[in-house]
Amino acid sequence: MINEKSPGLPSADEIDIPALKKKYELERDRRIRKEGQQQYVQPKAEFAEAYEGDPYTPVKSRAAVSEEIEIAILGGGWSGIMAGVQLRKAGIDGFRVIDHAGDFGGVWYWNRYPGLQCDNDAYCYLPLLEETGFMPTKKFTDGWEIREYAQSIAAQYNLYEGALFHTMVSALRWDESLQRWRISTQQGDEIRARHVILANGLLNIPKLPGIPGINDFKGRLFHTARWDYDYTGGDQKNPEMNKLANKRVAIVGTGATAIQLVPFLGKYAKHFYVLQRTPSCVDTRRNSVTDPEWVKTLKPGWQAERRANFHRGANESFLRGEKDLICDIWTEVNRNLAAEREEQDWPELTLEEIMARYEEMDFRVMERLRRRVDSIVRDKQTAELLKPYYRYQCKRPTSNDDFYDTFNRPNVELIDVSESQGVERLTENGFVANGKEYEVDCIMFASGYEVTSDLDRRWGFEVFEGRGGFSMYDNWNGSYKTFHGVMTHGFPNLFVIGLNQGGLNSSLTVNFEEQSRHVAYIIQQAKERGATTVEPTRTAQDGYVQHIRDTAVDRTEWIKACTPGYFNNEGKPDVDENGNEKYRFYLGEIYGPGWDAFMKLLEDWRQQGDLDGLYLQ
Repeated sequence: MINEKSPGLPSADEIDIPALKKKYELERDRRIRKEGQQQYVQPKAEFAEAYEGDPYTPVKSRAAVSEEIEIAILGGGWSGIMAGVQLRKAGIDGFRVIDHAGDFGGVWYWNRYPGLQCDNDAYCYLPLLEETGFMPTKKFTDGWEIREYAQSIAAQYNLYEGALFHTMVSALRWDESLQRWRISTQQGDEIRARHVILANGLLNIPKLPGIPGINDFKGRLFHTARWDYDYTGGDQKNPEMNKLANKRVAIVGTGATAIQLVPFLGKYAKHFYVLQRTPSCVDTRRNSVTDPEWVKTLKPGWQAERRANFHRGANESFLRGEKDLICDIWTEVNRNLAAEREEQDWPELTLEEIMARYEEMDFRVMERLRRRVDSIVRDKQTAELLKPYYRYQCKRPTSNDDFYDTFNRPNVELIDVSESQGVERLTENGFVANGKEYEVDCIMFASGYEVTSDLDRRWGFEVFEGRGGFSMYDNWNGSYKTFHGVMTHGFPNLFVIGLNQGGLNSSLTVNFEEQSRHVAYIIQQAKERGATTVEPTRTAQDGYVQHIRDTAVDRTEWIKACTPGYFNNEGKPDVDENGNEKYRFYLGEIYGPGWDAFMKLLEDWRQQGDLDGLYLQ
């Protein structure tokens, strides 16, 4: 057998899928809150420290900058770094990277909590491994190593030159008289850039639960994206949090962050409360140290091949005779399906038959994960509360070898708040959940980021205006309107790196690399042709949007059935201009024919050479 099914995978006969569908629906419905995304507060005013403060790098005063530049890259995470790399490769200079962090790294700069690791295959996730000669030390490598690697790439491609850190952009305005973008910052800068590349990422602004009484709590309170080692003790490379030995600690959230963090807090805190609304599915981690002998066997092009294998395993399907090189929670469903088809000598299947098999395997894998809880957690009531009842990937799949064991500790208590749809309120001394007050010394929010919130919440710019003062927030209100997913009519010389009306690769950094390559090509061509501005025509944009929607895979029912979360705008529908319910998907209208087809679409357009659909002036 090329691939083997997961140990402990139940057969379809062992589970009652119709009953599970009803259970999933019940668990979803009782978690939906009428406030939708408004149940979270923005990190402004009294909460500004949760976003604007930097506990890691001292903020140095500097004179305000007033200048004209060719390109401003807004964001110093992976998307901004990839934009800078591709501009360098295209021979384009004269740009600045602007970020409110104190250095490059994006989410890996801000996230420094104990236990932080890449939660999918680092050999795929980390970009440019063959070009830099770097090799991660583990399959799921540590967060500090990712941050240091990101900064090494920035140094290698000279992205530090002109970079403005600790700089918060407040406004973007197109100035028709200058044919440039005016960038205003909270630091008093006025930068006039010919081109702007918006690369502020998916995990940008921390999301804070709007719990009543949040200002009343007198203890220590912080978001996990602004970890306070002065309070907990230890540091990221040595997270021995000995200062928590006499502290009662609570964490709000059980998503991907908490899964990695909970074992450390359970180990060091005097008493530890885990406040859970929706449990995650948590598989075994099986992390491994990089084998130098394996590295010696790798041939040129190995990373592209591995990334393609991971993408097929996580989001499409393995090819006949293809071995799963990743073998983790992300590829399990398709690996199991491939193993069963191998047993049957790969029978011909219709699309309907393939989808039916996938759905059945989805239920089987989730049941295996629920049984894993029972095999580890000794208290049966706690175990039941920790079981995930929803479709695979409705909530980000996770893996950890110590998470469930933590609930066997006498100092750890799980508090399920699904019935009250969250923590009821904070008090001066602690929190109230299920009608009971718990006194604690510290509350940590593992509540994630504004991934699919409204654009003004997600991007944080107070003003974002294109030609004629037209707001981008109005332009993209309700639905994206792009050309190739990176440009939009009425906003000349503006490029957006993100998951909006483009292809989707399972390694997010691949998306950023390829989008940046496309953007660099357009800027280079505009420059060579002597153009001052470049933007898509409305006709080209409308045609592209229609093509995206004509070829889209309809995920509405799957999204609608999912438990509330950032994948489906907290379970709340958006309504389009025709009054039709349209769930906002965090992937923003992905190209239905797939990643390879999208790459071909862009490459064919570039090879055509006439910049069809763009208006140059």
